Amino acid sequence: MTKTTLIEGRIQPRSGVHLSLAKGDILTVIDPEGEQVSDLIAYNADDLSEYISSGRSIDYASRMFLTVRDVVYSNRSNPMLTIIHDEVGRHDFTLTPCSAEMFRKLYSEDEPHRGCEGNLTAAVAPLGLSRDDVPVAFNIFMYVHVDSETGKIEVRPPLSKPGDCIRFRAEMDLEIALTACSAGQSNNFRYKPIDYVVTR
Repeated sequence: MTKTTLIEGRIQPRSGVHLSLAKGDILTVIDPEGEQVSDLIAYNADDLSEYISSGRSIDYASRMFLTVRDVVYSNRSNPMLTIIHDEVGRHDFTLTPCSAEMFRKLYSEDEPHRGCEGNLTAAVAPLGLSRDDVPVAFNIFMYVHVDSETGKIEVRPPLSKPGDCIRFRAEMDLEIALTACSAGQSNNFRYKPIDYVVTR
């Protein structure tokens, strides 16, 4: 069955966008240049107080690193997105979106960028949502190494190569926000764009 492209675009480095998905729509997120991260958050379009939950999703998948056939669940344990294609296989669902405060604390920046948190907040502001409504994001392509003995974490360059993608199916009507990540550790200190396509 032929799919119809509803929207496609490019997220410029260190910025974000808002997308509306209907149940059954397919969202493809592409890393056009390699080694770039995209933060994804999602809300139930009919009730914005329902949003993606890293804790629920990891719990029900029984693993830290979600990939094909895994489901992204909401804070109410409802399926929101199913991963139906994944060319990288390593993403993060534990660390919060980078923020101005993070840049101050971890990068010692006096005039920090607003980060993915700020970009996500701006993207969902037209929906009446604020910074306090931004949950832990599904950090597409982000590679967080975890030491199995000490539990120490280290953010490393993504494993994604130019053109690699991940594809999600919407399991309910959704409001989505996506970024091209602003944190240097997440993209080998080369801020790059992210591409997206929505089909039906």
